[in-house]
Amino acid sequence: MKRRIRKELLDELLADYKSPEDLTGPDGLLKQLTGALVERALGAELTEHLGYEPGAPGSVDAGNARNGTTPKTLTTEQGDVPIETPRDRNGTFEPQLVKKHQRRFTGFDDKILSMYARGMSVRDIQAHLTEIYGTDISPSLISTVTDAVVDEVAKWQARPLDPVWPIIYLDALVLKVRDQGVVQNKHVYLALGITLEGKKEVLGLWIEPNEGAKFWLKVITELRNRGLADVFVICCDGLKGFPEAIEAVFPRTVVQTCIVHLIRSSTRFVAWVNRKALIGDLRLVYAADTEEAALVALAEFDKRWLERYPMVAQAWRSNWERVRPFFAFGHEVRKIIYTTNAIESLNMSLRKVTKARGSFPNDEAVCKLLYLALRNIAKKWTMPVYDWKGALNRFAIIYENRLPAS
Repeated sequence: MKRRIRKELLDELLADYKSPEDLTGPDGLLKQLTGALVERALGAELTEHLGYEPGAPGSVDAGNARNGTTPKTLTTEQGDVPIETPRDRNGTFEPQLVKKHQRRFTGFDDKILSMYARGMSVRDIQAHLTEIYGTDISPSLISTVTDAVVDEVAKWQARPLDPVWPIIYLDALVLKVRDQGVVQNKHVYLALGITLEGKKEVLGLWIEPNEGAKFWLKVITELRNRGLADVFVICCDGLKGFPEAIEAVFPRTVVQTCIVHLIRSSTRFVAWVNRKALIGDLRLVYAADTEEAALVALAEFDKRWLERYPMVAQAWRSNWERVRPFFAFGHEVRKIIYTTNAIESLNMSLRKVTKARGSFPNDEAVCKLLYLALRNIAKKWTMPVYDWKGALNRFAIIYENRLPAS
C-alpha cells in the first residue's frame, strides 16, 4: 500500500507552481525536497550516534555534541543537490546514508526494507550491504529503518473497509515467537477478501497463541467495526465453533466449509491404495448439479465405502449443513469458494519469507515482516479472480437487494 501524502501539504508545496520548470527545473521543488529529506535523515543518524535528541536534558554532559554542518553536493536523478551534512564535536560520527567523501545518494532505506521484506535477517542485511557496497551499517540502524514501518502497519490495520465484500477467506498460519523469554507457537490470523471488482486484498492480520472460534469472533467483530457491513460468503476450515462465531456478527452471511479441507480430513485414515478411487467417488458428491443429486451420490458412496471406511461418510453427513450452501451457487461461484486455496497460497508465500527465521523476538517483529511481505505480494494481484464477471452476475441475482447499484 502506497503511503499517502496529505493534500494540505501538497497544496502548500505547490502554492507557487506555474510551469513544469518549477517542479523539475534546476532549482525546482523535487530538487529542494531531495536535499531536505537527505538532511533530515542524516540528522536522525547523528541523533542515533549521540544517543539523544537535539536540546534533550543532560545533553551538555553527554561527552559529545552537535557541531554545525559541512556543505556537500550530491549527484541525484534531479541533478546536483546541495546539502548540509551534520558534524559532531568529537569527530566520531560516520554518516551512513551519505558517507564521508560520498557524492551519490544510494537510497539505503529502500534497499534495507526490500531485503527485510524478503525474509533476510538484520545480520544478513548487514553482511549483504557490507559485501556489495562496502558499507558498514550497524544492526541498530537497520532496526531503526524497519521500525519506521510500525506506524504504517498500525494505520493499515485500522484502515476503513468497503461496506460490501462478496467473498472473504479466513485462515491462520503458525510461527514461533518469543514471549516472556520463552519461544512458543503463535497463530497469525489472516483475512483475505475479494472486492466487488474481483481483486484480492488482505484485510488485516492478528496474532494469538492459539487458534479458536473465540478469537475469530474478535477478528470478525473488528472487521465490522472498521466499516464492513455485509459479506455474501465466508470460506473457512472446519474449526469447531467457527461458523457460529461468523454468524453471530453477520447472520445473513453464507458460511462455506472448504470442500478441500473436508476431503483431506475425511480421508486421513484411508489406505493409500484406495484413496484415489474413494476421492473420485467423493467428487461425484460435491460436483453434483444440485443438493438432491449430491445426496443421491452420497448414498451411492455409502454403499461402496461405508463398511470399510465409516468415518468418511460420517464426516460428510455431520458437516452437511456447512456443505449444502455450495449447491445453491452456479459453477462460476463454486470454482471460487469450494476451496480456501487463495489464502493457503498466500500463507505459502509468507512461509517462504519466514522460513529462514528460527523464531521472532516479539509480535511486533512478526507484524513488520509480514506487512512488508504482503505489500510485495499484493503488487502481483493485478487481475480479477477467474471468471469474476460470471460470478458477480450470479451474486447480482442471488443477492439482488444487497449488491450496491453502482
